[in-house]
Amino acid sequence: MCGITGFCNYHNNFFFDREQHITILKKMRESIAHRGYDRTGEYLRENIGLAHTRLSIRDLSRGAQPMIRSKDGFEYSIVYNGEIYNAGELTEELKTAGYEFETTCDTEVILNAYIEYGMECVGKLNGIFAFAVWDEKEKRLALFRDHAGVKPLFYTVKDGLLVFGSELKALFAHPDIKPELNLDGLREVFGIGPARTPGCGVFKGIFELEPGCRAVFNESGFHSEKYWDLTCREHSDSYEKTVETVSFLVRDAITRQMVSDVPICSFLSGGVDSSIVTAIAVEALKQAGAKLNTYSFDFSGNDKYFAANAFQPERDRPYVDIMLSKIETNHRYLECNEEALADLLRESMISKDLPGMADIDASLMYFCRLVKQHNKVALTGECADEIFGGYPWFYREDLMANDGFPWSKNIAARQCLLQEGIIQKLDLTDYANDTYRASVAKVPVLPGELPEERRRREITYLNIKWFMQTLLDRMDRASMHSGLEARVPFADHRIMDYLFNVPWAMKRRNGIEKSLLRDAFKDALPPQLLLRKKSPYPKTYNPNYERLLKEKLLVVLSDVNSPIHAFIDKKKVESFLKKPAETGKPWFGQLMASPQLIAYVLQFNEWLRVYQPRILI
Repeated sequence: MCGITGFCNYHNNFFFDREQHITILKKMRESIAHRGYDRTGEYLRENIGLAHTRLSIRDLSRGAQPMIRSKDGFEYSIVYNGEIYNAGELTEELKTAGYEFETTCDTEVILNAYIEYGMECVGKLNGIFAFAVWDEKEKRLALFRDHAGVKPLFYTVKDGLLVFGSELKALFAHPDIKPELNLDGLREVFGIGPARTPGCGVFKGIFELEPGCRAVFNESGFHSEKYWDLTCREHSDSYEKTVETVSFLVRDAITRQMVSDVPICSFLSGGVDSSIVTAIAVEALKQAGAKLNTYSFDFSGNDKYFAANAFQPERDRPYVDIMLSKIETNHRYLECNEEALADLLRESMISKDLPGMADIDASLMYFCRLVKQHNKVALTGECADEIFGGYPWFYREDLMANDGFPWSKNIAARQCLLQEGIIQKLDLTDYANDTYRASVAKVPVLPGELPEERRRREITYLNIKWFMQTLLDRMDRASMHSGLEARVPFADHRIMDYLFNVPWAMKRRNGIEKSLLRDAFKDALPPQLLLRKKSPYPKTYNPNYERLLKEKLLVVLSDVNSPIHAFIDKKKVESFLKKPAETGKPWFGQLMASPQLIAYVLQFNEWLRVYQPRILI
């Protein structure tokens, strides 16, 4: 994985002040250097500047970027972040078309595919990617993002200047782009966050290329379009055929994503999803005479303080042990203490350039740093719940019936610490409801679809377009901030495309959550684990963590220069801090309850302090 950034302007000749623009490119690239320290490069022509920082995974010595190739006297240059899992097949196809290859890296495959097929090249790719190609022949900058949105790509256009990058901080490293925050940006933070409306960069005038989209920036302006999306069709396969297809698609995605010139590992939580990924990876490496490194995560003190609830009924460790009794790996149990967790809240916010999932983000960053000491590439079980229907809002009637995002139904909790004037000005309820309804209106449906099945489809669509994106953002920033490449086999677009049309009765057969996935891999997992109830990513239940958060927030309150004073009601906060924590009543997802609300407020304060956005309200 890597970091990409650049700028384009057809009304300016960058050669007139070449050194200045090279310096700007370097600053932009250095702002995202954590995404890969192995190699860097810049490319500057009359109207275009590109920069790249590389984490070497394939063809370690020859895959430098920006990569340049020429055809018919025209130059093409690419900066690319991601992995292409069908690069071998594409290479043979392009060789047949007359292309010669100087490397074995997938960057060259994409660039030659673009030269041959133009904007349609993206339809041939299976992988996770965000890339930009400068096309001298057409005099255009082409931008592409993968089907599921695993890899990020932000951009802004200001006075004829396009600036883009893997992270928001790369845009702000350009001297002409300054952070500004208007009412809608604040509504995103307080009413939608830590999710984001698709395509929204929160800061005014900043956007993210949506998943499954491509764009062109030329002399006529910026134009984007979908090249892939979820579509409706009748599902005619029998249950047995559906199980067989799911087994093939998931196995194929996992084995394809094991391609690497450096050793890979897996995150083994003891849940069904990560255990499937690990079991298939172990078998593939065993055939090659290698052993997989595996890692599980937990928090110091959870053996004493863990409290079961409806969302998190049990701990992971016993199921990790069960899985390890069946397979042979090099396993490490990793733990994070509450002090490290609280201290990383600021850095995890910086990794996303936004307030995020608080200690959930911070802990994942902590664990990724430990994993990076031994591996550069990790397979994860992320995204299965969104696709196979594992979350409670897929089947709990009270959550299904909610007229809004089912993982974020408590607007009152979100604004309970805000000043009354800010609450009235933001009008979070209407903003969240309008955003929700606009998204539901885009859900494709089949003619004559029964209301309950249609609702399931709506929830699946919302999970893939919203909730899954939040988790993918979390995984990308936490891992790449540590120089670790995290891969997500379940986010393969072929799996999403097939499962979107599988009836709910097949996904939850006999009332068992994700029964389809369990049946597809019943021979790969121990029986105890195969029937395990869904349990999300772990969090700390140590009361000392909440105490540390309260102390930090009291310090913020006592500082008259804390930027958060413009938004929060001090008396409300002081009263809130005196109440017992409600760890079993989430205000976002399944994990973010009272302690995470405190942490989110702390991140918001640091966000304002670090980025110093101009407030436009």
